[in-house]
Amino acid sequence: MKRIVIVGASAAGLTAAETLRRRGWDGHLTLIGDEPHPPYDRPPLSKQILTGGWLAERAVLRSPHDLARLGADLRLGEPATALDTAGRRVRLGGGESIHFDALIIATGVTPRRLPDSDLAGVHVLRTLDDALALRAALLAGPRVVVVGAGFLGTEVAAAARTMGLEVTLVEPEPVPVRRPFGERIGAVVADLHRAHGTHLRCGIPVRRLRSTSGRVTGVELGDGTTLPADVVVLALGATPATGWLTGSGLRPADGVECDAWCQAAPGIYAAGDVASWHNPHFGTRMRLEHRMNATEQAIAAAGNLLGDATPFAPVPYFWTDQYDTRIQAYGIFPPDADLRVTSGDPSDGRFTAAYGHQGTVVGVLGWNAPRELRLLRRLVVEHALWTAVTDAGPCPPLTGDRRWESTRPRTPGVYS
Repeated sequence: MKRIVIVGASAAGLTAAETLRRRGWDGHLTLIGDEPHPPYDRPPLSKQILTGGWLAERAVLRSPHDLARLGADLRLGEPATALDTAGRRVRLGGGESIHFDALIIATGVTPRRLPDSDLAGVHVLRTLDDALALRAALLAGPRVVVVGAGFLGTEVAAAARTMGLEVTLVEPEPVPVRRPFGERIGAVVADLHRAHGTHLRCGIPVRRLRSTSGRVTGVELGDGTTLPADVVVLALGATPATGWLTGSGLRPADGVECDAWCQAAPGIYAAGDVASWHNPHFGTRMRLEHRMNATEQAIAAAGNLLGDATPFAPVPYFWTDQYDTRIQAYGIFPPDADLRVTSGDPSDGRFTAAYGHQGTVVGVLGWNAPRELRLLRRLVVEHALWTAVTDAGPCPPLTGDRRWESTRPRTPGVYS
């Protein structure tokens, strides 16, 4: 194995390259990235970079000296356009074809857009250039509408409100971040945003964007109302960046389909947002768009490429920072899971909660409670029975609004 190619030069791709070198592999290494920038961190884009708390340079993951020490052929600003699995070659946008003995795919995801959204004033947020363009637009003091209230949308709304802007958050679901956290945690997130002056329009789909002379002027909702807007941010989720794999023979369904060892085909592995794999810890296939998974899966994929033969079975960890609140979570959060507050009180802005599914603790969440959450993580790691949570005695409700309670039959002592 003389030549390894890594397609994707963000956190996962960089970590895979560093892992190969750290493990002693000294062959020819090529790192291909479609952006011209050196590898940088994405979580700050919707927070510190957007508000101006950080300069763009602070998001860069490695110094030029550290990148040089990799001894890699860096192909930045050269997107991969095709993969020939039989011939073991990756084709680049400029027409060059690069041979490999082994390949790691870490191409991430691509933001979804609305139809007819190619308008001045309409933004998505995935890249550093996206963040800088959006920040420049926000500095003009516009009326902002954020379409989509998942993690990215709520973070962008929080950043814009922190900058003192008029912000409306639109979401077709009844509450923000319903996926993954469910309606009751989503209601608490909604209260957080309202308390900071963000306008919420939840449970209403977007019909279309309105414009004049090629510039967005508003967002028309399904109920017929129109929200005036100078800037619209589309935070509608993302799709795996697998278009370049068409005709390759790989199976890019929801991402590059891999086995438990992150292998998609002999000598071909995937890591990060683009990888779909079977997680033995939970007994299910998953694809995670989380920063920590990008690092952990890249280490696992590179190690298995070198012969570790170790299944990748993590307990996922992710977080979001909004205003003065940090929400952290470990595990998975099925839509039909039971939910119970385990410590603290939501009305005090500090609590933890556990999610149970089929009699087992599968996820835990902390709201400004990092220390308590780290202790709860073991319940997910050890496949603790749900009774370990429900037998702990009474606990406070999540909110005083009983609308968010499930209509399913309740197990005694469980806030479902």
